[in-house]
Amino acid sequence: MDLKQIHDLIKVVNKSNIGEISIEDKDGKVTIKQKEEKVTVTTAPAQMYTSGPAAPVAQAAPAAPTAAPAAPVASNLITIKSPMIGTFYRRASPDKPLMAEEGTEVSPGKVVCIIEAMKLFNEIESEVKGTIVKVLVEDASPVEYDQPLFLVEPA
Repeated sequence: MDLKQIHDLIKVVNKSNIGEISIEDKDGKVTIKQKEEKVTVTTAPAQMYTSGPAAPVAQAAPAAPTAAPAAPVASNLITIKSPMIGTFYRRASPDKPLMAEEGTEVSPGKVVCIIEAMKLFNEIESEVKGTIVKVLVEDASPVEYDQPLFLVEPA
């Protein structure tokens, strides 16, 4: 089972009343349990195959529910979400200034943060024009796929 399939399963569990789902194939077993809006992923490796990317998913999932209640603050705000799992950084390097903070004007194509995934640093660009109202994630913390990162008031 690949990482995309695991993401899809997590989404299905989050959107439904399913408490637990287990899937086993030749590569191993994946179990997803839902408890108080948290999704936990555990894997049991097969003989020679170990699902490495599944472990960070289990650690990153609890961060999403803390950001979710902040989203419905105002109905006109647009959410910039994480396009991948990884580590969220607000600076290009420790000695550089913040790329985006509350009050920063953004426009389509402006880099607002970096997400490190598998030792690759991916620049995340704004797709909207407006002002950042709220930063929803702490610097250097793990983020989940589709997790809200910023709230933007459109211009």
